Parts: sequence; C-alpha cells; structure tokens
Amino acid sequence: MPDAAGLPAAAPETPGPPARADVVATLDRVGVAYGVQWALRDVTAAFPAGAVGLLGPNGAGKSTLLKALLGLLKPDTGRLRVFGLDVAVSPLEVRARIGYLPESDAHIPGMNAVSFVAYCGELCGLSSSDAMQRAHEVLYYVGLGEARYRNVETYSAGMKQRIKLAQALVHDPDLLFLDEPTNGMDPKGREEMLDLIRDLAHNKGISLVLSSHLLPDVDYTCDHVLVLDKGRVVTEGPIAALKGKGGRVYEVRVKGDATAFTACLRAEGIECHEADDDYLRVFMPDGNDPQRLFALAMGSRVQVRHLRQSTPSLEDVFARVIGEE
Repeated sequence: MPDAAGLPAAAPETPGPPARADVVATLDRVGVAYGVQWALRDVTAAFPAGAVGLLGPNGAGKSTLLKALLGLLKPDTGRLRVFGLDVAVSPLEVRARIGYLPESDAHIPGMNAVSFVAYCGELCGLSSSDAMQRAHEVLYYVGLGEARYRNVETYSAGMKQRIKLAQALVHDPDLLFLDEPTNGMDPKGREEMLDLIRDLAHNKGISLVLSSHLLPDVDYTCDHVLVLDKGRVVTEGPIAALKGKGGRVYEVRVKGDATAFTACLRAEGIECHEADDDYLRVFMPDGNDPQRLFALAMGSRVQVRHLRQSTPSLEDVFARVIGEE
C-alpha cells in the first residue's frame, strides 16, 4: 500500500528502558478496574512485531487491554508502552502510530464512505488532500471502491466492518488493533476480511493485534497468541509452539458410558474435551501411548470404536488453558 505523509512527530519521551525492535507493545503489572470489578489484574505481557492474536472468553479483558494501550482508559496500576513510548505520557504520539478497528460501529450518519475515511485521516494529522487521496486508496483496498460515494448508514454489516478497517488504515499506521473484525459478516465476507488481515501482516509488514473469540480466525492470520481469562494472562507464545506443547492429541469415540470414561481419564490426570461429531479430543501427556487409553476404557466398561492421532489446533490450546469444554 502507498505510504501516507503528514503524521504528527513524536514528542520527546521520558527516560525509560530502550524499546526492542522485535516488541511493539508491553504491559508491566497493569490493572484496570471498573468500580470494584477488575477487568485486568496484574497483567505483564509483550506483543512482538507481526500478527498477534488476543484470545479469551467474553469478559476476559480483551477490549479493555486494547483501550488501555491506546490511552483511552487509564490503568489503576502498572505501566504501558507502545514502540517505547509511555502511553500515560505520550498518548497522542502513540495513537498517531496505531490504527484502531473498534468492536462497535463508529461511523458518522450523513457522510459518504470516502468523506468519512478522509475525515478520519485528517483527525490523524493528514492534510485534506493527502487524506482524500488515501481514502480512495484504502477503500479500493478493502473492496469498497465501487461503493465509496454511498452514505455509510446504507451499508450492510459486512461493509461497515470493511469501512472500519479502511479508517484504521488511512494514516498508514505501524500497528493495527482489530477488535472482532469479522463480526456480523457472512462466510464469504469473513473469508475476504481474513485474507486482508493476513495480507496486511504478512505482505504489507504492518504489525497487528487481532482480538477475537473466533479461534480459527486467529489461527489463520496470526503467528503468536496471548490468552486472557478473568483479566489475567494464562498463556502466550508462538502458536506453533503452543500447539505442540504437552504431548499428543487423539480423537476418540467410545461405545458405552462416555461420562464415566471422561471422569476416569481426568482422575488419571489426562485432559479431554468434547468436540463436534460426538467424539472426544484427548490430550495424552508425553511418555504415554494409546494402549493406556484402551486400558482405561476397559476399566470404565466402554469400548473404543475410533482412535486417531489428530493435528493439534488452537482450539486445543484454548481448551487446555481455559479449561472449558
């Protein structure tokens, strides 16, 4: 994508640890509370350059974390940095380098798409002519070139998601925060949006954080993941490494009392979770072989009808650390 000009220059920064080239954002013991309810609790994390997935159940603190990094929420404890800038000290300089796609709609009624995106560009510091040129470019990039003169309120849910991506890109940011970018999209639109996100991260060289409850979206677009639960980090790391952690995964279908078999497995310290198509995904720790499954099945008075080693997925990682079936 063409580069934009006219971004505000960064203000002098207060002394602090030097920024690492491979890390775009850090949180150091960050806590955010809404009244007596803590949305983030003592979160320490680093977001590497590239595509990072931010996962967690509803209410885990994902949107709160993004808003705190943007300087839109003031943390009650801790410190946040983006590109080495202290968010509390330099929030405008931080936001000048970030494109933000919010979860909720944020368009202005009565404006057509190109005027709206150009206006967003001007708010980010672009001149009116540069903003208009960039608006046309990014609207074509996200697939709204033919509809750019239509008022935004006439757009479908999927088109509104695309225009939110366009306004996030208009000032040519170094980092994108994408909060549930495929919400409300049909399967074809969701696939196209994910292809755009993957292109931005892997071909355009823009680092991004993708917050989503859809694990396949993160698996397809991201290389690294951070998982939150109840406001705390429960795991983080390269997706490929996390998938291969903790032994082998098997698909198992049994005849008989599957509940008793599941209870027997868990009593032996073997994790298992129900999956689609009426089978179990069983996580066998290192050093165990499938023969142990047959022995436990016999002890539970069930018959193993199907056993196949499976490719570990991000769903397996999520189930393992969150503990949900």
